[in-house]
Amino acid sequence: MSLKSIAKDLGLSVTTVSRALNGYDDVADETRARVEAEAKRRGYRPNTLARRLKMGKIDAVGLVFPVHPVPLNNSVFMDMVGEISRELARHEIDLLLIADDDLSDKHSYMRLVQSRRVDALIVAHTLEHDPRLEELQAAGFPFLALGRSQLTQPYAWFDFDNYAGTYQATSHLIASGHTRIALLGEHNSQAFISQRRQGFLDALSEHGLSTEWQRTLSPSRRAGYQQTLELLALPQPPTAIITDCNTHGDGAAMALAQLNRLSGDARVALVVYDGLPADSIVTTDVGAVIQSTREGVGVQIAAMIQRLIAGDDIRQLQVLWQPEFHPGITS
Repeated sequence: MSLKSIAKDLGLSVTTVSRALNGYDDVADETRARVEAEAKRRGYRPNTLARRLKMGKIDAVGLVFPVHPVPLNNSVFMDMVGEISRELARHEIDLLLIADDDLSDKHSYMRLVQSRRVDALIVAHTLEHDPRLEELQAAGFPFLALGRSQLTQPYAWFDFDNYAGTYQATSHLIASGHTRIALLGEHNSQAFISQRRQGFLDALSEHGLSTEWQRTLSPSRRAGYQQTLELLALPQPPTAIITDCNTHGDGAAMALAQLNRLSGDARVALVVYDGLPADSIVTTDVGAVIQSTREGVGVQIAAMIQRLIAGDDIRQLQVLWQPEFHPGITS
């Protein structure tokens, strides 16, 4: 099966058929539809390697994530990666996972950049001042940052308003009468962690409330569980707890459930960023900051990375989504 036979049957040139199948925008929509229908009827699949060589594309995108902490332990992150991969696959673009050790002198993703083995990079878990993004920008290599950073030049990014999420949750708890509010947060400098912490701190500051119940800990269920027990053993324990990730939240929920403090008059209000994991043993409808569906995020990021590869203006590739607060029955 060849392009020549399709072109002959449709009365078109081989060039037109080739450009129609390869997505060029100088082919009329009606012509493209005829070519695609005929190719599908014949079971024709283009020579992927030849197409890549001709168009100067690899049809592969790398997703760079940090080794410390390990985001692969986070179900929210993995769900998002799965949806991005699935959406890119629909357009015959492969997604490569690249673990990067930020403590190393040499970054593994730069080998792919220098050898041009990917068309672009997606950089996850950005820092406020991120040397990875600075290095990629200096190299002139296309990247999409998942999170905002402080760079001197414009760049493509997708982010949620993490500040708004905890600010809204904290403000809701204050309006409900809580004055002793705890935050269980990760102990790293990634931008989204700092933004969530600042939203919590600013909401407390506006009402003159103490931050003494703020805690930083490793992103694990065990840490969330143990820290919740310690907080509740204080002479003046918090009456509400916000967690900045759902692993902390799951641990906190288990501790509160064990103490019979998730419901009833003695309940401790609990708000979990991203909501409890799907496999949580706690079934109580806790308060949650929700950041849209994983499918929606996957479609959005995949669309942005395709526009980035196509050479769209990066200033048009800067998207901030707003989270939604779900009070549940615990807050």
